[in-house]
Amino acid sequence: MTSARDITRAAWPPRSVYLDYPLGHTSGKPHEPELNLQILRDTFAAFEHLGVPGSMAHLPYRWSETDRWKDKVFAPSTKAADLPECATPGGDGAQQDATGGDYEDDRVERHPTPQHQTEDDAAAARLSHDGEDCLVCAGIDY
Repeated sequence: MTSARDITRAAWPPRSVYLDYPLGHTSGKPHEPELNLQILRDTFAAFEHLGVPGSMAHLPYRWSETDRWKDKVFAPSTKAADLPECATPGGDGAQQDATGGDYEDDRVERHPTPQHQTEDDAAAARLSHDGEDCLVCAGIDY
């Protein structure tokens, strides 16, 4: 599943399913479990029918009635006052940032080491890699 069509095309996985939603929302909108479940069902169904290597199915769901939410994603400006109305927090132009000033980068911080939700997850990851080289985790020090 992907929300980054061009990146996925460049990586050329055996098969993929594209959902034109903001990054981080590949399985749908938050707090909409029925939509999340339907997107997952449609994804699995698409995988069953994608037979040509490199095939990509496109799911028909829309994040909103218009594509104006993309203005924030591709906005070259860093000042809220310079952004199009639809690019303000909320994506519909109804809000501006709390200070009315700088637009802040709301992407998740990147870390050079793995991040885990709980200490149990971290311990399980360390245990699963104990004494073995993992090709997926090459270069990551546990």
